[in-house]
Parts: sequence; structure tokens; C-alpha cells
Amino acid sequence: MVDTNQGRRLVILGTGGTIAGRAAQAGDNVGYVAGQVGVADLVAAVPALAGVPLEVEQVAQIDSKDMGLPVWQALAARLQAHLDDPQVSAVIVTHGTDTLEETAFVLQRLLQPTKPVVLTCAMRPASALVPDGPQNLADALAVVRHGEAGVVVVCAGQVHGALEVAKVHTYRLDAFDSGDAGPLACVEEGEVRRFRSRGASVASHDPAPLARFLAADALPRVELVTSHADADGSLVRALMAPGAARPLRGIVVAGTGNGTVHQALTDALNAAQAQRVRVVLATRCARGRVVPHAGLPFAHSAGLSPVKARLALALDLLME
Repeated sequence: MVDTNQGRRLVILGTGGTIAGRAAQAGDNVGYVAGQVGVADLVAAVPALAGVPLEVEQVAQIDSKDMGLPVWQALAARLQAHLDDPQVSAVIVTHGTDTLEETAFVLQRLLQPTKPVVLTCAMRPASALVPDGPQNLADALAVVRHGEAGVVVVCAGQVHGALEVAKVHTYRLDAFDSGDAGPLACVEEGEVRRFRSRGASVASHDPAPLARFLAADALPRVELVTSHADADGSLVRALMAPGAARPLRGIVVAGTGNGTVHQALTDALNAAQAQRVRVVLATRCARGRVVPHAGLPFAHSAGLSPVKARLALALDLLME
């Protein structure tokens, strides 16, 4: 267990989001502006953090729907700097809910942290009559004190792994889910109750991918398309049209069921592959994964959701 009271400090990084949002009326839980309250003020509102050796840093102040490479680069760089400091026990990141699952995936993939990194959030703004952000921050503290290495997400008393977590509800406080795997743990009155292990152990950190990521001007262009009834492949052909500012390097297709893809869309994707565009197959189903079999038309996403498969492919292409 990490003991933040024994000469080591906890770092809390703020990036904005609903947890830092403010509305004109306290009863308004949806008509707010995200990223208005500084992370230091958020921390000051959580009694559980009083007396804990802390370092608080505002990395960004955005609505997470607008998350992109520059903020990811800044966040990853600051995270790695703090993780490399022997006086830092763990890091908490406050983040918006809309793209939290993507940020968690990127950080786990790039950093492979050997200390706890907990992303937390809120579904109600800080100005709400009953905001959920303070409790989520208190629960994040309990999780970092539990001391397990790696990136996790804490929301509504549940702890989710970075690879499985997904936002599944538009407004409920318990908006996140881990699909078939289920949450890693829950937080009950400041104590962590574990349900399952993370699975594979945290790998040793290779600094080369992070260095290349931090130096990138842009991620390789990877687009996401969906197979559906009456698909005709025209979107893929439009993506392949010459004259784009950045060349298309990859396509992730969210297939129906167990990775099935409309024939017209398959034909267009095969044409894209013939022009050296990599195609990866995920499923649009909320549960389950693409089970490999001989009839799959494209390489499968190894169980990643379409949005995470897109990031995985972009990072793979960046490292080539």
C-alpha cells in the first residue's frame, strides 16, 4: 500500500472537464461550461485530501470532447516527469468523461507506469447542488493508497482498467463500464475491495515510444468507419481521394456482430488495403469482442473498442 504520509507526495494534475465545470444555475447539471474551475480549487473542496502531502498542477483546462495530441503530449510529459521522481508516490488526473477512455488507453500504452495513475472525473459540474467530483476525488485517493501500478479510471465508486473502460451512459453518475470483464474493484467508505486482477503484469517502461510520441507533430491519420445496413463504401472511397492534407494511413472498421462487414464496404476497404492503407476490424457491439476465425475479412483489434483500436493503430504506425 502506498503511504502518502511518509515523506512521499501525491501529485494531482488537472485537465478540465465536467469535474471543473460551472453552470449559471446550481440546479443545471447539463447546461454548464466545462473546464472553468482550477484543479487547486477542486482539491481544496475534498476533506479527505486535507493534510496529504500534495503537488497540484494545471496541465490543461479544456472540455474533453476537444482532447487532442497537444494536450496528450503535455499530460504524458508531466506524468512521466512526476513518475520518475522518487518522492512521488502516485498521480491522480482530473479529466472530462467524453474522451477519458481514450486518454487512459494512451497513457497506459505509452507509459506502462510502475506507480499508481488514477484518472477521475465527474458527470455533474462543480457548481451542481450535489456534485459528484469531490467523492470521485476522495475515491481516487483511496485507490492510489491501495498502491497497484498502472493506469485505472475511478468513477461512481468503481475502478476500471484502462484497456476495458468505456463511457456507456450520457448523463448517469455511473456512466462507465468495463464490459464483459467487469470493474477491477470498488471503493467502499475509503477502502478498496478488489474483484479481479488486472491480468497481465505491467511491462518495463521503454522510453523510445514516449519520446517519439512527444516529438510528433501529428498522429498518423487513421479514420473510423462503421458497417451498417445499406452501406455502400462511398465514405472509404472519399477518404482515399487524392488531395488530402495528410495521407490516410489506416482505417478501423466497426463491424456488425462478430466482425462482419457489409460486402460493399468490404470491397472498398480491400481497395484501400491494396493502396497500402492498413485496415483493422473491431465490433460496434457494446459487449463481447471479435472472436478470431478463418472468415474474418481483416486483422482484428484484439478486443479493443473501435475508438481504442483507432488509437492503437495510430500509435503502431507512429512507431514504424
